[in-house]
Amino acid sequence: MLQQAGCEWCVRWHEEIGVAYPKTEEGRRAPIRFVDIAEPWPDDLGDIARERLTPTFILVEDGVEIARLRGYPGADFFWPLLGEMLEKLPTSPRM
Repeated sequence: MLQQAGCEWCVRWHEEIGVAYPKTEEGRRAPIRFVDIAEPWPDDLGDIARERLTPTFILVEDGVEIARLRGYPGADFFWPLLGEMLEKLPTSPRM
């Protein structure tokens, strides 16, 4: 999750979703990492396009961007949109 100081929608996400997120199946499947866009861009995200809009949720797998959600549409819409993002993750072959 890209965020920045003074982002009221980031605060709202933390209040409405952030507390429960790590306890959900989605949170276990896609653990959240917080990146402040005012700080230097992390080296391991070098191939991921920067963003100025916060919050922005970027789903990354093995250093490759899978999906991106710009903004926080509220709890009622966040979960279904996150589900659509997670559906884009590659499935590993079962043995």
